[in-house]
Amino acid sequence: MSLVATPNSDRPLLGILLMCLTYLMFTLLDSSAKWLVVAGYSALQVSFIRYAGHFLISLVLIARGGFTPARFRTARPGLVILRGVLLMLTTVLNFMALRYLPLTLTSTIMFSVPILVCALSGVFLGERVGIWRWSAIIAGFIGILIAIRPFDAEFHPAVFLSLGNVTLFAFYTLLTRKLSGVVATQTMQFYAGLIGTLGLMPLGIWLWQTPESVGQWLVLLLTPFFGWLGHECITRAHGFAEASMLTPFSYSFIIWMTCSSYLVFHQPPDGWTIAGAAVVIVAGLVIWFRERRRVTAG
Repeated sequence: MSLVATPNSDRPLLGILLMCLTYLMFTLLDSSAKWLVVAGYSALQVSFIRYAGHFLISLVLIARGGFTPARFRTARPGLVILRGVLLMLTTVLNFMALRYLPLTLTSTIMFSVPILVCALSGVFLGERVGIWRWSAIIAGFIGILIAIRPFDAEFHPAVFLSLGNVTLFAFYTLLTRKLSGVVATQTMQFYAGLIGTLGLMPLGIWLWQTPESVGQWLVLLLTPFFGWLGHECITRAHGFAEASMLTPFSYSFIIWMTCSSYLVFHQPPDGWTIAGAAVVIVAGLVIWFRERRRVTAG
């Protein structure tokens, strides 16, 4: 018997808690990946292990009810596969950027995801985007420019990798919203792991570098768990509460990432990053507020 998606339910507190846990897991994932790539490991090797472990976890969970073809079927195979491809590409771009950029900067750029989702929702989800939200979208992009300082001497081209990451992740988020309540979470997790594993396996093996210590092995092997649990939480969170309610809690990411950046890598955020992050957060909260008003009025 194939897996059936759990219908969306109204349990906002659980959704909020899952959203905060999501970004803690993503912080642990990014911190582990940065530690590994700075140590000299290829971003493609780290990405491959991240998805290979994700795939194995998902395979065990999805096959618990019986290892039959029906357990792996999905009603929306094309969108599920596209979602997996987008997630794989975002991971590779993000891990490559982390070699050169502080966690505080990459997390600030990631704050633009809700803003991009808002900008794209009119086209892909048929939602109306009014003048207030368009103003917030423009302000959010100004905030990103403040943080990355494209004309500053310290500007690093790896910023473009991070910008590509958030663009693809915005489309991934839209697909997750579209599939939530339609395709089972375990099914989406399984195909995300499968696609990432198959797509990255050739380069991951070719560029393989054996860890030199138990600590490096441990960090490498924990990355799949952090990634799997983070995406498990964010997928389930959207099933318990509306995206407009969950959005503000995605900004817990900057708290986790700032702590990790300072404690692990001794890279506190500079003034420009803080200023840019503040503008982006305010813009995101304006979008959230307008969305809440629209939902309430409706």
